[in-house]
Amino acid sequence: MKLGDYIFTSESVSKGHPDKVADQISDALVDAGLKAGDETTRVAVETLVTTNYVVLAGEVKNFNVSNEQVEQIIRDKVKEIGYEQEGFHWDKLTVDNKTINNQLHSQSADIGLGTDDFGAGDQGIMFGYACDDTEALMPAPIYYSHEILKKLEEMRNDGYKYMLPDAKSQVSIQYEGGVPRRVDQIVISHQHTDGFGHSIKMPCRSAAEQVLGGLIDEKTVWHINPTGNFVIGGPDGDTGLTGRKIIVDTYGGFAPHGGGAFSGKDPTKVDRSAAYMARWLAKNVVADNMADWCSIQLSYAIGVKEPTSIYVDSNGHNRSIQKFIRDSIDLTPKGIIDRFDLFNFNKYSENCTYGHFGTKDVPWEQIGW
Repeated sequence: MKLGDYIFTSESVSKGHPDKVADQISDALVDAGLKAGDETTRVAVETLVTTNYVVLAGEVKNFNVSNEQVEQIIRDKVKEIGYEQEGFHWDKLTVDNKTINNQLHSQSADIGLGTDDFGAGDQGIMFGYACDDTEALMPAPIYYSHEILKKLEEMRNDGYKYMLPDAKSQVSIQYEGGVPRRVDQIVISHQHTDGFGHSIKMPCRSAAEQVLGGLIDEKTVWHINPTGNFVIGGPDGDTGLTGRKIIVDTYGGFAPHGGGAFSGKDPTKVDRSAAYMARWLAKNVVADNMADWCSIQLSYAIGVKEPTSIYVDSNGHNRSIQKFIRDSIDLTPKGIIDRFDLFNFNKYSENCTYGHFGTKDVPWEQIGW
């Protein structure tokens, strides 16, 4: 968190954004693999989506899901998201004409040497963050960007038939003395049916006003579908890839990011599980009034159980926070998995939209040491 006066911007994307479509498919396969397997199951799945075309690639172990089931999972997920367009339609993604290519293969035995007994699934650095900007202890720009799109999804489901699945939001918050005071600019791009470019502006503005309330003033600048038209969208308009929205998934750029994506990975991959732990730690530090904001970094080496480092930055007593965490919390991959029961979570695909943190009914968002 910065002190002083400044404007900070974060963006979010809807469930129908092509990158999020890919994330949801990858995580649906994680859910299926864990449900059909056990703690020996390993999943690392990447998805590419484009015009009526889906490609899977990745590594699995004890993945007891058939190719037919994989195909059905993909079609079901695309249908659930709401794609029944000419360029991307759940019923047109068939195996026969190879619009689904399944390139999943066995996990490397060399990786298994380090991870079968719950050593870290890879090396890397993971960050967690929390601050008192919002009740969710999330930075205001990303929090409000998510909430606008959630509200728009509710509207689309409530009968606004001209609203299509692909959408993005962006909120610029003006801070004074490090406190969010007003919204400087709002950007919303929302896909719509042909001929409804003007009509889409009403629900977009209404959603933002409901979410932001008094933070909007007469000087707030609005940009709703700035190009004037957004008919061709989703994977038909832009190729989507798993793991390309890691800043949307976390803190909107307000805090550091270690670079590793979450989706498509079983919980032995510390890119996912340790990032969840770091968020839980930071959130509890702030909730426990140990600091107004807190950033925590964890690092790991592949096959090694204990973290290679723990770093705390906050406006509290960093040394005592770090010592408490090191002495009190099991930060091994197995310890994290057990604390959050990650092998039985089975909601990864449901959770991977509108960020992995914030107003989420998930174990790593719970308050209490």
